[in-house]
Amino acid sequence: MLPSTEAALLRRIATEQAAARVPSLVAAVVRDGELLWSGARGFVDGAAPDDDTQYRLGSITKTFVAVLVMRLRDEGRLDLNDPLDKHVPGTGFGSTTVGQLLSHTGGLTSESPGSWWERSPGGDWAALQASLARDALKNRPGSRFHYSNVGYGVLGELVARHRGKSWLDAVREEILAPLGLSRTTPHPEARHATGYAVHPFADLVLPEPSPDAGAMAPAGQLWSTVRDLARWTSFIGGDTADVLNPDTMAEMRAVAAVEDGDSWTSGYGLGLQLVRHHGRRLAGHTGSMPGFLACSLVDEKTGTGALMLANTTSGPALLATTIDLLATADEQEPKLPAEWQPSEVDRSLLDLTGLWHWGPTPFHLRLLPGGLFDLSPARGGGRASRFRPLGPDEWLGLDGYYAGETLRVGRAADGTPSYLDLATFIFTRTPYDPAAPVPGGVDAEGWRPAH
Repeated sequence: MLPSTEAALLRRIATEQAAARVPSLVAAVVRDGELLWSGARGFVDGAAPDDDTQYRLGSITKTFVAVLVMRLRDEGRLDLNDPLDKHVPGTGFGSTTVGQLLSHTGGLTSESPGSWWERSPGGDWAALQASLARDALKNRPGSRFHYSNVGYGVLGELVARHRGKSWLDAVREEILAPLGLSRTTPHPEARHATGYAVHPFADLVLPEPSPDAGAMAPAGQLWSTVRDLARWTSFIGGDTADVLNPDTMAEMRAVAAVEDGDSWTSGYGLGLQLVRHHGRRLAGHTGSMPGFLACSLVDEKTGTGALMLANTTSGPALLATTIDLLATADEQEPKLPAEWQPSEVDRSLLDLTGLWHWGPTPFHLRLLPGGLFDLSPARGGGRASRFRPLGPDEWLGLDGYYAGETLRVGRAADGTPSYLDLATFIFTRTPYDPAAPVPGGVDAEGWRPAH
């Protein structure tokens, strides 16, 4: 990046590290899968940390677990509307759905009963299940957002039962190895930072424990580095390689629950935290474990992401600082649009493109790369969606009002496209074409002056 941009980024983390008295922190900016900048402040064992120094990720671990669950969904092994009992029978909250667990709307207690799990050695699934036998539901499932670490312990068990191996082995084989995340591990490996609590009234530190969380580990066990987390940040932004369908990742980034009221600034998707800041929507996750804080966010529209890792229990405003890094990069060095150039498309689809009408309202149907269509109002805002091919003359809505709905092409006897049927809405080449099956029919006298 430009020296002026790098100076601004470094100043931001230097200010935060000094003001919040953080033993060490590392940060980075990524764009379109490339690590553009990284910086560090403080010391780890007497030397500055670097891109390969491990820190604990805390709840960013949940994003890995969520991807495993979505892979199972894409394979047809489960549905997000399935009750938990279908996959992990015998709990006292089996009517809670898989989707609700992913989005923290299942009503489960936030923490596992007993000793604070983040600072205590964890038991196995049987012990966790037994501890949840009574009073595990704190809210009616689906009624509200209520962050639940327990819910991800449960999802880890769901993954294990489907894969026939631990959730961690599934993460290693299905995510870490294919993406080359060789420095993301369940326990610290050299070189790594030590987690500290900083005395509130003196410049002293206290080492924090980092036990294995057992059945609660899917909620916050993993450790990682700047370099590995940069790759994962790009993954959340849509650079999913062969690990996950990009459409599935887009589904995970969609708002499932709002955390802070009517005019939302924070919410949750399927395993992802969502932040709305100055007109942009960011996706990723924060993390907190005793001795460590972490944050990773990406803007899917610009492809720019930022991350921070710190070895302190509390103090720095990691979310705000990460947002500042991302915003600084995009403001000082905005991404240029890709150069347009002609490309090969399925020319047999060209006869579907152009002007269509929903009633009297004109729409344009445009052919996009990859055989996708974009259906948008010809004038200004309105119901717009993209569609991907399902089969002959059928497309599935990907976003907007028609997400999940099927667009079907109706053809005349000679094969000419004559109308589009989209969730019972009939689009015709001319407004209210009497030759098309317009619901309610078309007045026989046709268009005429008002009386």
